[in-house]
Amino acid sequence: MINAKFINHSKEDQILSFEITGHAGYAEAGEDIVCAAVSVLAIETVNSIDKMVSHQMTVKEADDEGGYLFAQVKPNLSAEQAQVTQILLKHLYFSLEDVANTYPNYVKIETI
Repeated sequence: MINAKFINHSKEDQILSFEITGHAGYAEAGEDIVCAAVSVLAIETVNSIDKMVSHQMTVKEADDEGGYLFAQVKPNLSAEQAQVTQILLKHLYFSLEDVANTYPNYVKIETI
């Protein structure tokens, strides 16, 4: 199962970081559409924030075995950077929520 955890700042309803762990197990490696969907959504969100906002999130990943990605918003963003970053992170959340609703036995989302 893939577990996606989002850490929010409750007063401002802003996503501070997310962590995605595990493998879906929907199909064999290389054929797993659930794993592929989650991976593409998460990686492209981080890449889009970098390209559109000129903000490189703090990122930790498990390159060798996969199944782990942590990304955290860095402090001191301009108001515009923060706004676009939040739009993209909320898009990730809602997209993963759709995947989890379609494949509830393979993806779980948690907000803290």
